[in-house]
Amino acid sequence: METIPLLNTYFRLFDAARTDESAMNDLLSLFVPDAEIVLNGSSRTGFEDFVRAFYAYNSDVKHMWEAWERQPDGSYRTNWAVCGRSAEGKVYAKTGVDIARLNEEGRIVYLENVPTDKEAFGRYND
Repeated sequence: METIPLLNTYFRLFDAARTDESAMNDLLSLFVPDAEIVLNGSSRTGFEDFVRAFYAYNSDVKHMWEAWERQPDGSYRTNWAVCGRSAEGKVYAKTGVDIARLNEEGRIVYLENVPTDKEAFGRYND
């Protein structure tokens, strides 16, 4: 799969994975097991723990994103918006930027999520 379609697939599968285990497996296959995930400047290793924690705190989510653009350093960047419903039933809308790097095999090795609101998604930094 080419890089841009793969990164678009990442967002589509992220939204579907909440209720579809097949989509979850497909989503996880886009990442190397030890991918670096950076959220609000806090780094962790591995995407699976993050995405499963995200869905423990959220009962629904929908992403919209602009075209991914290749950066001079070889990474890809896009602006995104997300709306969702927390597990407590509160609705929210957030915006930000994602930065991704892929390896030679076309799997995501680095994903940085930079929300516009620096307090957003703080519970995932624990």
